[in-house]
Amino acid sequence: MRKLMTGTVAALALGATAAFAQDCAPSKWGADDTIGSANLVTPERTLEAAKLIKQGKSMPLGITIGPDTPAFPPRSLNLQVVQPNQQGGQKLSSFGYEGNYNDDILQTWIGIGSQLDGLGHLGEGGHYYNCLDEKEISVITGLTKLGTHDVPPLVGRAVILDMAKHAGKDVMAAGEHFGSEEIKAAAEAQGVTMGEGDIILFHTGWTEGMLESDPMAWGSAEPGLTNEGAVYLASLNPMAVGADTWGLDAIPPAEGDKVFYGHVTLLKDNGIYILETMNVGPLLRDGVNEFMFVLGQPRIKGTVQAMVNPVALY
Repeated sequence: MRKLMTGTVAALALGATAAFAQDCAPSKWGADDTIGSANLVTPERTLEAAKLIKQGKSMPLGITIGPDTPAFPPRSLNLQVVQPNQQGGQKLSSFGYEGNYNDDILQTWIGIGSQLDGLGHLGEGGHYYNCLDEKEISVITGLTKLGTHDVPPLVGRAVILDMAKHAGKDVMAAGEHFGSEEIKAAAEAQGVTMGEGDIILFHTGWTEGMLESDPMAWGSAEPGLTNEGAVYLASLNPMAVGADTWGLDAIPPAEGDKVFYGHVTLLKDNGIYILETMNVGPLLRDGVNEFMFVLGQPRIKGTVQAMVNPVALY
């Protein structure tokens, strides 16, 4: 797993490490803001989203992960199940009965599988969202600001744009990309509207079509968003943008695009959260492309990302 993406993606990532100097624009939510588009969660929007529950159904958007799940190098995961103080068949008589139990020990990078990218994930020129300096917030024991533990529950209206269907295929190809023109056309053709505070998700077919059949290929490249497409989406003021791919941006990128720069545009420049490896295919097959989205992430202090399993209610 640690050897994944050492080819094209790794080379591209290395070439993208040089920071592009630019002036930092403060957040529209104020100089002290640290939650960005989570400010768009309101009682009014939550009540409107609840009206989308027509059938009383729910569906998970997260995938199951394990030690073999491909991940961006050098990320890895190791799980051990142990039986403390039960060596040699000992029982826990202090319980008042002959008790036995299992416990978990998890050693992992958090950015594996279905995840929420927090606002402290990608920056540029040494700065992150709302002009926060890396020297001030990036501490080895956890982010001092922008940690995902501070993000309130993300609740709102979510929509799915089926970019694979728009491209006339079941699974888009690695590096196949879409920008504002394709997004607008797909939305019009599929009757999808996108508004402020929405969670906008893209279906490319990549995870369902590639993760199990060719995990090396799945984790080495992906179809996705162009740099220009990220700018367009940011102009709509969504709460979050995500896809059924591990990194949202097209890899390899479109000609002239910077690698993973959609992350910089959304996270750093606009405070918009990113949702990766969202398994939206089953929802589309159930005839659903608009639903109530609910996410309550693990509240581990100072984390950059969060392993998540959002729920679609419809």
